[in-house]
Amino acid sequence: MSAADTTTQTGGGRRLDFHVLGPVLALIALIVLGTLINTNFLSPGNITNVLARSAFIGIIAVGMTFVITAGGLDLSVGSMAAFIAGLMIIVMNATMSVMGVGLMTVIVGILTALVAGLAAGAINGLLITRGRIEAFIVTLGTMGIYRSLVTWLADGGTLSLDFDLRTFYGPVYYGGILGVTWPIIVFALVAIVGEIAMRQTAFGRHCAAIGSNDQVARYSAVHVDRVRTATYVLLGLLVGVATIMYVPRLGSASSSTGLLWELEAIAAVIIGGTVLKGGFGRVWGTVIGVLILSLIGNILNLTDVVSPYLNGAIQGVIIILAVVMQRGTNVSR
Repeated sequence: MSAADTTTQTGGGRRLDFHVLGPVLALIALIVLGTLINTNFLSPGNITNVLARSAFIGIIAVGMTFVITAGGLDLSVGSMAAFIAGLMIIVMNATMSVMGVGLMTVIVGILTALVAGLAAGAINGLLITRGRIEAFIVTLGTMGIYRSLVTWLADGGTLSLDFDLRTFYGPVYYGGILGVTWPIIVFALVAIVGEIAMRQTAFGRHCAAIGSNDQVARYSAVHVDRVRTATYVLLGLLVGVATIMYVPRLGSASSSTGLLWELEAIAAVIIGGTVLKGGFGRVWGTVIGVLILSLIGNILNLTDVVSPYLNGAIQGVIIILAVVMQRGTNVSR
């Protein structure tokens, strides 16, 4: 976080920008609240559990940050994850019957998830850029398509990974280094690379330029359609990565897999300070947004004051409030 991000020049002095510091302060407040509610809130086990569960949404949300920064939107990521998980399980079970339980079977499954994610992202991107269809319409349509496809593949039930194969594959979710599980490590690496790409590369600057004004970006020799398509391809790839981490957790996929993941990913991005209309994005803010949503869910599970079934409603309210605050900040500036 640079000094320019946390302060704003006003005359001869500087003042704090609460649009930037707001998510950080909210995160600190939630940590304090959680500690007061339950003494085990900051225990290594609970913290690891919260971070591991948030890693799936976090990985996807990093990709969503680039899409929204470039003025786009993707409502299909949850359904996409469900379809990729189902396809991955089918391929791994079929491969196991030929190659047996082993590393090659897992590698085939991983490659399936990555290729499927890339293809799904490319389809969304090309329909939006080449087909000139609104992102909302395209991704709303593909959301229904992917959800229906996984339901069809599962014949209305659940696709399950072979038990022996699930046991072999399990360390991808449950294993790690020095007590830090692989999903947390992968989430951290994706966030670091994403922040560098957003701040230090031409791709990140082009995303912001397109989100601000795509016509001006065209006049500035930015390949608008190519960059926009690339953001959806990147998001699709990261959905594949998240699915790779998710499948060994439950070893199954159904029509309810990934439900409302798109809501959580978009909420995390907006809470983190990325402008919904595009033009400005913060990957580090998205990470904080993911942690805020995860801690809210964790606190609801630790207290009986509010039902945890209202988590989705709370996330919806948070999205609305975050957008209202963004509008107020833009008007005041």
